[in-house]
Amino acid sequence: MVRDFNIAENVEDIGFYAGFIGASFMVGRALTSVFWGIVADRYGRKPVILFGTFIVFTFNILFGLSLNYWMAIITRFLLGSLNGILGPIKAYASESVNEEYQSIAMSTISTSWGIALIVGPAIGGFLAQPVEKFPGIFSSEGLFGRFPYFLPCLCTSLLALITGIISLWLPESLHMHDKNVPSHSVSYEALEDRPGDCNGNESTLTNESKELPSKPSLFRNWELMSSIIVYCMFSLHDMAYVEIFSLWTVSSRTLGGLSFTSGDVGEVLAITGFSLLVFQSALYPYVERIFGPIMVSRVSGILSIPLLAMYPLLSLFSGAVLHIIVTLASILKNLLSVSIITGMFIIQNRAVDQHQRGAANGIALTGMSICKAIGPAAGGALLSWSQKRLNAAFLPGPHMLFFILNVIEAIAVVMTFRPFLVPRRN
Repeated sequence: MVRDFNIAENVEDIGFYAGFIGASFMVGRALTSVFWGIVADRYGRKPVILFGTFIVFTFNILFGLSLNYWMAIITRFLLGSLNGILGPIKAYASESVNEEYQSIAMSTISTSWGIALIVGPAIGGFLAQPVEKFPGIFSSEGLFGRFPYFLPCLCTSLLALITGIISLWLPESLHMHDKNVPSHSVSYEALEDRPGDCNGNESTLTNESKELPSKPSLFRNWELMSSIIVYCMFSLHDMAYVEIFSLWTVSSRTLGGLSFTSGDVGEVLAITGFSLLVFQSALYPYVERIFGPIMVSRVSGILSIPLLAMYPLLSLFSGAVLHIIVTLASILKNLLSVSIITGMFIIQNRAVDQHQRGAANGIALTGMSICKAIGPAAGGALLSWSQKRLNAAFLPGPHMLFFILNVIEAIAVVMTFRPFLVPRRN
């Protein structure tokens, strides 16, 4: 899309400009996430969810009809700033089930988000430029000929419209529980050392943990804030990776890429999305019950580092073998990433009472959005820079690219240990 806007002077600069389109959405969301969280705490989760799905329907269509690069930037920015759905959705999930099923509820949210990040680019890869791919169905003189990237945007907008209609029957969760009942916040030691209790043995945890004083200021709740900091670091890495993966795989081999077509990338991401659904719905709750959310996040981050270090070596393969290896690597990487994010969701929502969950998730979403705004822009810029240093003596081309991603991941892993992720003080 950026290529067709003719704003990039060189092919190597396309990733740089594409990154800013991805970043504009996150900048908009960072500016308004706390506001939408407060609205959700005051007026309910459902109104914010309904309004958010309507905004997705409207501005996704406008993005597909973008006439130039700056219209694309503005529509993505407005979509991010007016759509406050993610924070209230996380609060809704934690409030709609008992403590015993919270790991399943949180894994559902992170799985939905992870699958969307995978299936979304897959839809784009399959349906973009339909006149070229399906000339017998779409005319070059019609709407889809003038706007070659409108069809995938239209499809996702229709999905949002259907979702919004279904959401009309959602029950409100804000007043489900008695506000006088203290929340079952779980300490760091319980989450890490007694993972089995994360899924329902509330009496055991209550006996082992002293009653925590109420803290009106969320910024003084260090259990919450430390988990948000770790969450933001992992989010920075994930968004940079998502941006880089699609651009790197379609880059030519002369630039250090894999010379995939958009359809090839769509196939890889579609298979990855299905694998995420199976893992998070069937296996993650049991893994979390055994090891606890902190340990699962930590080990997943550690395993991601050697996996990413092997990515530059994928160019040694070709043909069907290359497609199989790239698909397996993508599946494993995204399973690890979603496991990390799910663990952070669980910790964050257990760190606050119900009446503060909307605002708490808004704060988390603001920090995450800032990092995710930096991620695509930085990822695109790093890819362009790495393609200009293919003959460097130290970490040439994609080796430097994935090395920098691993540095960010390593920092995030270190932050899962004390004193970064610490227990709430009495």
